[in-house]
Amino acid sequence: MRLLACLICLLPFAAPAQDAGGRTCRVVFLGASEKDPEKLHLHDGTASREIDLPRLNLSKVYPLPGGEITLRLLPAPPAEGEVPNPAAPSVKVPETTGDIYLLVSPDPANKTVPARMQVIDASAERFKPGQMLWFNLTAHEVGGQVGQQKLAMKSRSKVILDPPAAKAGDYNVNLSFRIAGKDSLYPLCETRWVHDPANRTVLFVINEPGSRAPRVLGFPDHRAEAGKNP
Repeated sequence: MRLLACLICLLPFAAPAQDAGGRTCRVVFLGASEKDPEKLHLHDGTASREIDLPRLNLSKVYPLPGGEITLRLLPAPPAEGEVPNPAAPSVKVPETTGDIYLLVSPDPANKTVPARMQVIDASAERFKPGQMLWFNLTAHEVGGQVGQQKLAMKSRSKVILDPPAAKAGDYNVNLSFRIAGKDSLYPLCETRWVHDPANRTVLFVINEPGSRAPRVLGFPDHRAEAGKNP
């Protein structure tokens, strides 16, 4: 049994509230190798800023403008008056979306910046303190007990779980996975995690290179005031 297949980082990270009329963004780079960049520039349609691309935790909070915007990852900020390279990785953020997580993953096919982006809505009314937002990025089914909540995820799916415990403290986690096309269940994780009612936690089930068992990565997000839709 590979109990260490579950890796979860449970250190809180305090974040300021978003500016009026704007939104905030936190970034994580999943699946990155040593050859992938650790920093890039994020262009939001009007301005560009250098951002960190952490592998095992969420980045610090970056402010973004409100309204519908297009985000682009660039190797360097464009010159004054220059239009950002249209070949750079891009993603749209709808006007109705408030705070976001920006999931970055490798994309060797993009010769401008070898990465792609996905927007995850982190608006307070959709993802509340104490809840857990799960993404299963594998072909396996994953399920089991997470504290007082039951988890059942099809492959390539997402689900929000309510708080795993009624108050702060430890809780039991017992997860299994089913390989596509097979009936047997295989152990994934049997351990204890810590619940902080002030944290929202984003979790990804990903493939582990060289292992049949997937891996769980968890990222807590504590905010003084979670962002709402602009």
